[in-house]
Amino acid sequence: MNILIAGVGGQGTLLASRVLGNYAGLMGYDCKLSEVHGMAQRGGSVITYVKFGEKIHSPVIADGDSDVLLAFEELEALRWSHNVKKGGKLLMNTQKIMPLPVIIGASEYPENIIDTLKKGQFDFYGIDALGIAKACGNEKALNTVMIGYFAKVVGIDRDILKKALEMSVPAKFAEVNIKAFEAGYNA
Repeated sequence: MNILIAGVGGQGTLLASRVLGNYAGLMGYDCKLSEVHGMAQRGGSVITYVKFGEKIHSPVIADGDSDVLLAFEELEALRWSHNVKKGGKLLMNTQKIMPLPVIIGASEYPENIIDTLKKGQFDFYGIDALGIAKACGNEKALNTVMIGYFAKVVGIDRDILKKALEMSVPAKFAEVNIKAFEAGYNA
């Protein structure tokens, strides 16, 4: 499976990739991860490639070869949607984070992103992961809401993915993250 995770610095894309990597390990798959950080500390784009299967030779996913795009922000979903293969899945958190060029007035945030994505050659799924994470008690858990949603939409083993999540987060944050995972799964 080829998964591209796209978001903005601080949204937890790297933790999400570790959770999926741990899931692959628990399932006995070979797994490769690759991270591209950009200007992540200043709210810039962050992407992570997660590939797992019987034998994986390279962590990089070619354009148009992602089975799933897990997008933590609308503009990032639009920016990376070309990577989703025909018949693949695009799962998106319906949150808008204004990049610096928009904030300073040098450009405009694109309109109608959801309508544009719904016209793609992939299955589109949108969720208010930020709102769900806030309802669970911690807005930073939006990444685990997305992981739970991913498990449901893609149809992978919920219990093993939840175990991978527990392996990936510090014990003091396990409860809120499990709650967020379950809320995402049930969304």
